[in-house]
Amino acid sequence: MLLCAQYVLPVSSAPIENGAIYVKDDKILDIGQADMMRLRYADEEIHDFGNAALCPGMIDLYARLEDAILRGLISDVPYTGWIKEISELRRKLSAEESYESAYLGALEALASGITTVGDMTTTGAAARAADKLGLRAVIYRETSAIDKNLVNYALKKAVGDLEKWSNEMTSDRISFGLAPAPVFECHPLIYKEVSHYALEHNLPVAMRLAGSNEEYRFVKHGRAVDSSLRFELSGFMELPPWLPTGVTPVNYVLNWEGFDAENTMIIYGVCVNHEDINKLKEYDVAVAITPSLNAQLGMGVAPLDEYLRAGLRVGLATGAPGSLDFVDIFTEMRVELLIQRAMSNRDFISAQTLLEMGTLSAAKVLGIDDKVGSLEVGKQADIIAIDLAGSHQTSVNDPIFTMLSSASNNDVMMTMVDGNILFERGQWRVDGTDVAKNIARVLSIRTSLRPS
Repeated sequence: MLLCAQYVLPVSSAPIENGAIYVKDDKILDIGQADMMRLRYADEEIHDFGNAALCPGMIDLYARLEDAILRGLISDVPYTGWIKEISELRRKLSAEESYESAYLGALEALASGITTVGDMTTTGAAARAADKLGLRAVIYRETSAIDKNLVNYALKKAVGDLEKWSNEMTSDRISFGLAPAPVFECHPLIYKEVSHYALEHNLPVAMRLAGSNEEYRFVKHGRAVDSSLRFELSGFMELPPWLPTGVTPVNYVLNWEGFDAENTMIIYGVCVNHEDINKLKEYDVAVAITPSLNAQLGMGVAPLDEYLRAGLRVGLATGAPGSLDFVDIFTEMRVELLIQRAMSNRDFISAQTLLEMGTLSAAKVLGIDDKVGSLEVGKQADIIAIDLAGSHQTSVNDPIFTMLSSASNNDVMMTMVDGNILFERGQWRVDGTDVAKNIARVLSIRTSLRPS
């Protein structure tokens, strides 16, 4: 199969004007000028996208597919109110309803040009949905225990789920890891046990950390996350089960050996200081930034420029869909670009850097950059086509800046994973019956979740 477009954006090298990509089975076997490639592979099926850009599939480091059904059900509230509302809604979903939601989330990801997701789950629904629809994914089994005596049981249960889910998968596109719950949901020993188990069994670790001032005060000063909230022991604690630590959330997890695993990622990373960043670098901890979610919930701005100067692996994530009314990695790139540029005390961030954060750098965060994240010979054929012909598209002198400044998920013309076209020109290339049933089921579930 030969994919042609006005631009090919390999990410790891300079853009190619009037370029083409030769895909055979699940791999990229050649890249170059379209005219030469057409001659070289004259017998191949040609997909010509015209005034468009071909680039690596986008990588969403924290997708929360199982929350897709919750979009629009939560009122316009700050972080502390949102975390309570979304937790209550999540508890209302059955295991099968979580799967229907994750299936919807996976469909939206494909239509948005996202070919790889990082996700957290306790049900395994996200893994099943990604596997069913052909997405690539790293799925972290989240685990928590407030009672110290239940820590080992919680980890054992999580490990059992990982073994079960792994056996259920039909493709090696899906891999697994572990995710300690946020600091106000679990005993600190969880971090140590999860990290040590992950190190011993070569599993990646992800955790939501340093995301808000409320969390910072909770860890450092022992204050309740919010005086207006009353968290139940089944989910949260109003007060920590330990004395105030006097340290930042990053140092707190570090003190409990939470960064000992070979590949650890923190999500958010907003409330950090210079010492925290140095420690993250020392332990090679990666960061997933969620600019739109942070802005929507008033959580703050992650110090991207400092992360980049320190040499950390950094990528982008859309975050929980229940906080926003869209899933659009292009918007995440654009929001982060504008926020960082608007802050005059920070470095001027280039469009190339943000594109890398949505592709190759994100692949490095997940430890799969040998497979995906850039268009290179020998890599997996995870490729998307972005329409550049719309009236909102401006200059094409710099196709990367053009895409970053004006493209959206509505401009995605094609999404390919492992050489399989899964979405093209507004249509999913999956079982239409399954899609129709999912949409009908989702509408029914959403109706039951709405307040009466």
